[in-house]
Amino acid sequence: MDKTNHAHHKTGFASRLGFVLAAAGSAVGLGNIWRFPYLAAKYGGGIFLLVYLILTVTFGFTLMITEISIGRRTGKSVIDAYGLAHKKFKPLGYAATLVPMIVLPYYCVIGGWVIKYLTVFVSFQGEAAANNKDYFDMFVSSTPQTTLFLVIFVLLTAGVVLMGVQKGIEKMSKIMMPVLIIMTIGISIYSLTVEGALEGLKFYILPDFSKFSIETIIAAMGQLFYSLSIAMGIMITYGSYMPKSASIETSTRQIEIFDTGVAFLSGLMIVPAVVAFSGGPEGVNAGPGLMFQTLPKVFMSMPGGNIVGIVFFLLVSLAALTSSISLMETVVAAICEKTKLKRKMACVAVMIGTVAVGMLSVLGFSVWSDVTILGKGILDFFDFISNNAIMPLVAMFTCILVGYVIKTKYVEEEVESSGVFKSKKLYRVMVKFIAPVCLLVIFIWAVFMPAL
Repeated sequence: MDKTNHAHHKTGFASRLGFVLAAAGSAVGLGNIWRFPYLAAKYGGGIFLLVYLILTVTFGFTLMITEISIGRRTGKSVIDAYGLAHKKFKPLGYAATLVPMIVLPYYCVIGGWVIKYLTVFVSFQGEAAANNKDYFDMFVSSTPQTTLFLVIFVLLTAGVVLMGVQKGIEKMSKIMMPVLIIMTIGISIYSLTVEGALEGLKFYILPDFSKFSIETIIAAMGQLFYSLSIAMGIMITYGSYMPKSASIETSTRQIEIFDTGVAFLSGLMIVPAVVAFSGGPEGVNAGPGLMFQTLPKVFMSMPGGNIVGIVFFLLVSLAALTSSISLMETVVAAICEKTKLKRKMACVAVMIGTVAVGMLSVLGFSVWSDVTILGKGILDFFDFISNNAIMPLVAMFTCILVGYVIKTKYVEEEVESSGVFKSKKLYRVMVKFIAPVCLLVIFIWAVFMPAL
């Protein structure tokens, strides 16, 4: 075996459950709760669900197992992990670290919006938010308010990261994840009691093959990245904290089940009720509008709607936090390793940086609302550059690294050091032939197609 295994001097997760819940917490975020439902509605409901499931168990599995293995085998955070795997691939570590640095600030801005809506429902102002169609726009265009909630959300995130891996991230995940699951199931059941929700349920669950297209695959693939926290250094960082005795393959499967389960339930919670409320799938609008404009209306039309609103926005706050924690941890870990800064100092630096860069997105909705980069608003541009450009490339080069440079044995040995690698054949075919080609297609499609 290589010498790198003795490099474990940092504190990791105390248990495999802690690792699985933290990694699942990272994976379960706004991507599942507001991105998944509207993509499902837009790309044909049941057929999107089916394509997404197939991709998760093949593609998602391959990429996640690769990242966790590289992290655990090297015991390092992103930059050094790629460098140790092969010195020519060190720049890939920097590229992967860039993703959470771009995503964290705008993610915290949206997290701030969620906290704001939680306060709206907690103070029983749900009616105001539901009935005034300009409520959301007025809020996001008010710089002082959005800045305040951005700062609150960043402080909550940093609080957990400051406490460290075991006391902070692992402890929080063990509490937050089960609560999240219970709340999602509760609201899903309640949503299905809304008049007309069963039509929406049929649309959401039954695949209609006539709606299948290349776009369905591309959209499901993009969502997979966003959702499973792949190609942003998170799984490498968390993998480096993973106990050596824990089975990587089993853990990966459990993270996927968690993540896909929450995505499915989020769709169940949102799509049928919104379809019933707005009289058809076209009513499930994209992006922030769904969560902050349509859903408050749906909740307020239900009996006890304000309470449902409180539970829902509390749930989304927890989901957003578990993800922002993993994004911040990845950046903090990389900084600690590169600069030898103490963890506390690194955390404070990342906190300040996050608020500073987050302000660009905040101002993009107020004084800079007419500023566009490549025809996109500021927040959308950050989202585009990280999700559509950098992440598919990082994942593609990771596949090339493992498939052809250091060979699949590098990952296989690490997986087999803690159990049998049942899906080894599938893994080899995916990582060498299928994944890199698909990733290239996605990259070209996502980056160049909109321009044509």
